[in-house]
Amino acid sequence: MSSSTNVHTFYADAVLFDMDGTLTDSIAAVEAAWGKVAKDIGQDPAYVIAATHGKRAVDNLAMFKPHIKAHQMDDEVQAFEESILFFADAYNTHGPGSQLNSPVDSPFSRTPIGSGYATPDLVMTPGSSAPSSRASSFAAAGSRRPSFASRLNSMLTMSAVPEAGVYGQGAQFDSLIMEEDQEDIIMFETEKLKQQHRLEAWQLEAASVDRSVRILPGVKKMMNSIPEGKYAVATSGAKTYAYGCMTRVGITPPKITITADDKRLKAGKPAPDPFLLAAKELGYDAKKCVVFEDSPSGIRAGVASGATVIALCTSHERSKIENAGAHYLVENMERVKCEPCQDGRLKFTVTL
Repeated sequence: MSSSTNVHTFYADAVLFDMDGTLTDSIAAVEAAWGKVAKDIGQDPAYVIAATHGKRAVDNLAMFKPHIKAHQMDDEVQAFEESILFFADAYNTHGPGSQLNSPVDSPFSRTPIGSGYATPDLVMTPGSSAPSSRASSFAAAGSRRPSFASRLNSMLTMSAVPEAGVYGQGAQFDSLIMEEDQEDIIMFETEKLKQQHRLEAWQLEAASVDRSVRILPGVKKMMNSIPEGKYAVATSGAKTYAYGCMTRVGITPPKITITADDKRLKAGKPAPDPFLLAAKELGYDAKKCVVFEDSPSGIRAGVASGATVIALCTSHERSKIENAGAHYLVENMERVKCEPCQDGRLKFTVTL
């Protein structure tokens, strides 16, 4: 290991990443989900949120909902983690984020994440690789028709369609094409309204704030610089949440991804078990690995595993994590560079 005033270099065999707060930022959705739990049990949301960060949902739920029986816990964890993903997606699925600028783009050019139904593929757009069968047949026949934008605009600006029109006669159009398009639109909007009516109060609130999952600075470059088989993820999230977060920001979960519901784990962070298991599965000694972490409990877990720990100030203020024992403390992953060496080791350069 060598260093100058602000630049430090060292070598390691492999990398063990925490996920949330390290690779991804879903803190808004996580805190909203724990805030909901706090309200459900009559506790102060700020207290519950502070007490749960960086720890497994199973441990947190056992602490705050002791009435949950052992055989119910897996289902409770999954339901909780699905609520995190709902908070993450609600703005773009049910809220203002689902309303795009052009009527031709909304709602037909997208399928809401987690909506459970597909948007009708009514027209072929530039770059589209899968036009609808009806659009293809129109093109093959060489028939000319009004642009979809003008047809949709006509339908949306008409007087309200009687309720019976959803299942009965409805408005009449001169063109069979227009009637078919009207039917698609009415069916889609009817289903969308049904879904909105099924939303509970907390879900409506979730849709009002953008809590989307985001990738953190420097993560893509860092992960691309590490050879396959040289890194793993060890997270306090269970599989539903962990895989859901990573895939939402374009990260392919590595083959070795240790989640909180892994039955081989005896304990979660701040115990070192997740990092020790991840290193073992990669085939390396944890003492020769680098751990990237953001939370106090995760940093302590990394230190306890014997790894070199790089703490990131991505979810906590520096003052909250500087005494957790990390070897290096940086603003984010952009301050760290990884270079593969010919001998198989990884060279790390940390700029403080």
